Amino acid sequence: MSALNAVREGQHPDFCPPVEEGVTLVFQDESGDAVNLEFLGIVILDGREFGFFFPVDEDHPALSSGEVIVLEVLGTDDEGIPEDFELVDDEALAEAAYAKFQEATQDLYRFA
Repeated sequence: MSALNAVREGQHPDFCPPVEEGVTLVFQDESGDAVNLEFLGIVILDGREFGFFFPVDEDHPALSSGEVIVLEVLGTDDEGIPEDFELVDDEALAEAAYAKFQEATQDLYRFA
């Protein structure tokens, strides 16, 4: 495994990092268009799981930086892998989840 794809190992008990750096998942937006999102990790807040993603495209490739999208995990597969997500519309909840993400990943990511 190259250093570029090395797995980040978070030490926070409420943080689950991606299994590999630069993992990109494809979601559908409200219009039905495909959206590529880089998976940054999951945090647990008040018993709920929230996934953090970075939109990727030609101008913003995986492993770059920018706006983070917060999605709540609504369901998992038989192995416990999140597979059903929903955009967090509640701004206060999204901010609380993002604050927890920042706390849990302060040694892994730089925040502006």
